[in-house]
Amino acid sequence: MQLTKNFVKAKNPCASGYKWFLRDHDGQGDYQAVLDALVADGRVDDACWLLDQFGPTDCVLDVESIDATALVFAGTLVARRGICVDTVVRAGGRIVSGAGVRAGAAIVAGDNIEAQGSIVSEGAIRAGGDIQAGWGISAGTRLDCAGVLRAAWDIRTGQDLHAAGTVLAVQGLDVGGALHGGQGIKTEGDLRAQTEIVVARGIQAAGDIVCGDHLEAGWGIKAGGDVIADGAIRVGEGIESGGRIVAGPGHGVYAGLRVRMDAWEVSARVSASVPPVALISGYWAADAVHAGATALASSHSPPAAISNNTAPVTRSMAAL
Repeated sequence: MQLTKNFVKAKNPCASGYKWFLRDHDGQGDYQAVLDALVADGRVDDACWLLDQFGPTDCVLDVESIDATALVFAGTLVARRGICVDTVVRAGGRIVSGAGVRAGAAIVAGDNIEAQGSIVSEGAIRAGGDIQAGWGISAGTRLDCAGVLRAAWDIRTGQDLHAAGTVLAVQGLDVGGALHGGQGIKTEGDLRAQTEIVVARGIQAAGDIVCGDHLEAGWGIKAGGDVIADGAIRVGEGIESGGRIVAGPGHGVYAGLRVRMDAWEVSARVSASVPPVALISGYWAADAVHAGATALASSHSPPAAISNNTAPVTRSMAAL
């Protein structure tokens, strides 16, 4: 793609960036060549702005490895032996690494981010598709994923985490802000968030579920350990805990919000080691057997899908 001064001016660029384009490129140039020149001149933000305006290309940069101060590429990045940048790595398409991806400021892709190793950013991580890591995922600030978020180890963020698809983290999740999920969450470890947890479907954790504000799930919640929130606990169906279910001071536990009251005994069952202090809605399963939850907490084996005891229909993990 060839850029011209009229083409760029129509996007309302900042004055300094437009002057740079006129001065250094005589008001014209190849799209990727201009991106490379901006990055080389330390104008990474301007390069990202240009990519926002003109979008991705079908080009593929396939290399052995990437070690740079910054990189903004309009197409897909493929590095067989890893990516390491001091500040920003951004691609209009996918970012694919045969090892890990590490950045000092941000990792951003218009499509998927895929790594056989870890994905680590001291700042943000953002993908227009899935994010998948063969090891762990760590963002110093926000993590935004427009698809499925999957890590074979743990997922950690310094601020909010938002995933439009299912969140799967084998060793646990530790979120430094709010956690918003467009589908469900599954982990064989603990699930912890500094503020609220809100998901459209179910939550399954082999360990504890702990959040610093409200805890909401559109379907059910199943935990091998405690379920604790500093705010209200609200679920569409049932709650099964191998430990305690504890809402914050002045708040209650609300189960069965999406099922009929006459179906609570089947579809909105609440079970834990002791009755919740403030169970506002749902059916307390006083005779429930907790052997399965106890075994789940001790072995940390993968939890089964939410069963018919806590949901009106059988939920498979694919449905989360």
